[in-house]
Amino acid sequence: MNTYTGSTGETAADMVCRRFGRILTAMVTPLDEHGQLDQNGAEELTRWLLRDGWNDAVVVNGTTGESFATSDWEKASMVHSAKRVTQGTGRRVIAGVGSTDTRHSIALARAAAEQQADGLLVVAPYYSRPSQKGLLRHFEAIADSTDLPVMLYDIPVRTGVAIAPETLVAAGKHPNIVAVKDAKGDLASSSWVMQHSSLVYYSGDDVLNLPLLSIGAVGMVSVVGHVAADRLRALAAAFAGGRVDEALRIHRELLPIYTGMFRCPGAASAKAALRKLGLPAGPVRGPLADLDADETALLLADLSAAGLPTTLARGTAVPDALAPTH
Repeated sequence: MNTYTGSTGETAADMVCRRFGRILTAMVTPLDEHGQLDQNGAEELTRWLLRDGWNDAVVVNGTTGESFATSDWEKASMVHSAKRVTQGTGRRVIAGVGSTDTRHSIALARAAAEQQADGLLVVAPYYSRPSQKGLLRHFEAIADSTDLPVMLYDIPVRTGVAIAPETLVAAGKHPNIVAVKDAKGDLASSSWVMQHSSLVYYSGDDVLNLPLLSIGAVGMVSVVGHVAADRLRALAAAFAGGRVDEALRIHRELLPIYTGMFRCPGAASAKAALRKLGLPAGPVRGPLADLDADETALLLADLSAAGLPTTLARGTAVPDALAPTH
């Protein structure tokens, strides 16, 4: 129901948006030509994604960041690199700390806090398919391990287990668990949780960005934000301003890239698009495979069909610094 109001009149949604933002991109992990972490590239890409205020935050070490194939040191380094860019700007760095093991997720959460992450993204543990009781204990233990705000990530198609609506409501009673990245594709379930809790919802499935906004979500954690964050912000602003026809037009214009970015695994597609734009990306790690020439050509056609650039204009530069936000 998102009705909590603090002493200053700040609602739960206001508080969460202040801490997470509204438009977030789930950032790739740049690698060099040898497949090693590119820390300078991570800083450059963070600056690029946060340019002009289109993105409020980057989410590192998520699925698109190939967290399943990066070491704990690389994960901490990604938070460190992104924070070097965002310090003093008002932009945020959210760290994915999901794993199959509660103790490991706690260790990742504490490491992210040491690197001054602004929040945590916690996916349901995958492969083990725990009970709902086990899920709740897992989330609460991670939330207890730091003072950072937690966004739960509900994506049963990847994890093998859905977070039941009642479990989400119960988890939302923990003071640090404040938001949900929703990629379940069940608008009725999401509506019920929003009605019965103060959890604040973000779309975690790009094609459902507008539908989720229409039932009460406040923003999105996007893969398409690598190439279209300005359009996503325009969509969200149009909807919030009551310009539903304009929001629907943008949604429909973006349908080709909503489809194209996920024709192959999102991390591979995002990296292919970034490479074409001349931005840090590098290869993916196994078991993912980089897009071949035909797949890349299809992706570029999707970008063009959505009215998005496939190259950067000559002279375009990644900014050295970000202007502070207020």
